[in-house]
Parts: sequence; C-alpha cells; structure tokens
Amino acid sequence: MEIQKGIAYCGLVCALCSENDNCVGCRNEGCKDKDWCKNFQCCKAKNIKGCWECEEFPCKGSILDNIRIRAFAKFIRQYSLEHLLQCLENNEKNGIVYHYPGKLKGDYDVFTNEDEIIKLILEGK
Repeated sequence: MEIQKGIAYCGLVCALCSENDNCVGCRNEGCKDKDWCKNFQCCKAKNIKGCWECEEFPCKGSILDNIRIRAFAKFIRQYSLEHLLQCLENNEKNGIVYHYPGKLKGDYDVFTNEDEIIKLILEGK
C-alpha cells in the first residue's frame, strides 16, 4: 500500500491502485483524468474532502455508479477515511486483493451490494 497516494475524492483507493505506477494519486492532482472527472471537479468546487461529505451523496451519472467505489465512500461517511485505510491495509496483509494482476477489479468487486463490501472491509475474509 502506498499510503501517500491516499483515497480519491470519489472513494477510489489510489493507495492500492495498480493502474499507473507513476501516478501520485487524485488528491495530489496526479490523475490524468482529473480535468473531466465529475467527482474531482465537484469536490474541488464545493471545497469538500470527498463525495462522502456531500449532501447529494451518492450522486448519479458519475463513478459512484460503481458499487465498490460507492461502498468505499459510504464506509468513509460512516466510519472515517483513516479507518478505511487501516482496514484496507490489514486486508491487503491478509491476502485480500484490491486489483487482480493486470485488471482493475479485485476481491471487493465480487459482491452485489454495498453492505457486503463494507462487511469485507471491516472483517476481511
């Protein structure tokens, strides 16, 4: 886990992303998609730390349509950003995979609802 990359405004876990080794993370304005990212632009305009702080959470027509990302943001809203990072780090040490090699999906993507994902975050396998 590259903790310095943190969590994106939407809830993506930049700290565990395997897509781009050269990216410094969304919060560090390293994401190549930031200029058109609805969530990045909205959070910056509203001066909030993430979608989880927004009164309109979860909005439609954004990356929050993805159940994993929405569940991570919901987790932060309920527990805290720090608690999410702790749980994800513990889960990673225990073999739970954020991204399978060469893919943008992992163990958190096999569930059908947010509560199942949140349970995995909290309890691991």
